[in-house]
Amino acid sequence: MDELFEQSRNIFVGDPAEPKKFTKQIAFNVIPHIDSFLDDGSTKEEWKMVAETKKILDPKIKVTATCVRVPVFVGHSEALNIEFENEISAQEAQDILREAPGVMLIDKREDGGYVTPVECVGDYATFISRVREDSTVDNGLSLWCVSDNLRKGAALNAVQIAELLGRRHLKKGD
Repeated sequence: MDELFEQSRNIFVGDPAEPKKFTKQIAFNVIPHIDSFLDDGSTKEEWKMVAETKKILDPKIKVTATCVRVPVFVGHSEALNIEFENEISAQEAQDILREAPGVMLIDKREDGGYVTPVECVGDYATFISRVREDSTVDNGLSLWCVSDNLRKGAALNAVQIAELLGRRHLKKGD
């Protein structure tokens, strides 16, 4: 956070924004690189996200992640694409998420009808927006998820949402 603040200030006053901790300028930029690179080209942070999801949800689940540093002081964000065994509509998912403990569904299909990281600061909830059907896979959903990373981690958010939707949907479909 110190480097983001310093680089932002430097840019506004016309001074150089030299990276110190990060590999590239973080202010007004995004960096698709968190932690060290592994032999397969992924980063350690991406590996951790995949491993945690498999450990918590299902060791056979297929997960891919690209973790990106985005210049916000607080907040994790995820664009999730989830494929389910059984059909689930965006409306069904919204109904489930609306009743889920610890989840706030803010999903108005209008300008500003979604949540951004700045709006979740200091809150323990996981905020879900932009719930829609994913046409690239059968039984797929796409959604946007944000939370205060000082309160709750990104991998746990993704797992809890997928688990909740899958469990609730399987109960309805069986």
